[in-house]
Amino acid sequence: MTGAVLRLGTRRSPMAVAQSQLVGRALTRATGLQIELVGIDSAGDASRELLTQIGGTGVFVSSLRTSLLAGEVDIAVHSLKDLPTAPAAGITLAAVPTRDDPRDALAARDAAKLADLRPGALIGTGSPRRAAQLLMLRPDVRPVPVRGNAGTRLAKMESGELDAVVLAQAGLARIGRLDAVSQVFDPDEMLPDPGQGALAVECSTGREDLVALLASIDDAVSRAATTAERTLLGDLEAGCGAPVGAYAAGTDVLRLRAVVVAADGAKALRGSASGSLSEAELIGRQVAADLLSRGAGSYMAVSGGHLSSGDDDK
Repeated sequence: MTGAVLRLGTRRSPMAVAQSQLVGRALTRATGLQIELVGIDSAGDASRELLTQIGGTGVFVSSLRTSLLAGEVDIAVHSLKDLPTAPAAGITLAAVPTRDDPRDALAARDAAKLADLRPGALIGTGSPRRAAQLLMLRPDVRPVPVRGNAGTRLAKMESGELDAVVLAQAGLARIGRLDAVSQVFDPDEMLPDPGQGALAVECSTGREDLVALLASIDDAVSRAATTAERTLLGDLEAGCGAPVGAYAAGTDVLRLRAVVVAADGAKALRGSASGSLSEAELIGRQVAADLLSRGAGSYMAVSGGHLSSGDDDK
């Protein structure tokens, strides 16, 4: 494919474009190919409803996948946490590039940390996972459902409509807004969304040339870690949605930590398991089985027929 131009499908939001540009530059460095970004509208971007009301994370990927299967684009880039855990017919997850910072970040005026906020502070987040873990840390604050891209959310904080917002550290880095971050939550405080900080590059299964080419930007450690996290998420899925956090890390030994939190933050179940990178899927299944055996199902609420954390800011 020397000299060819690859059409890269991306959502049109500033963050989606920024992360697609990152992938495009990495591909050009690895292969010498030129990349053309093709903007595609998604139902998730068009709607102002919460994700739990419009079908969960899959609303951000369906339009891109339709364009991919129609041959309108060659590859598509998503935030990995946007991908449903079930495989899509005719589509291959060909690359998980090196993962960026998976942690959650608080953005508040005057560099305020969570402990500094007033009692009853309004904290914007579209994620039940983040809301529940915020309540575990500060039961007196009020998580407020909010949609829109990161810039829109930050503006609500900066204007005083909200006291703070919680967003993905990686996403803020990609759009050059780390200046807004007043606190980064360690995974011991707030476990991230499965796959948070990682990107996914998909192509049609029948394009073996692209599958081979995209392997040049696939990172084995990032793929193993996110496989463990997403396997856990998939095994917890039973027509239900719940505040679920998970994070796997390690190069020689992969350790997965997970939490299922009651919506009010009053109680939580935690689990963990370790193994080799090649055992990533098994590790995810072990932790999910452990959590379910201890009653994780009782923490879950019906949400559109599948498990969705509700994060949409990357």
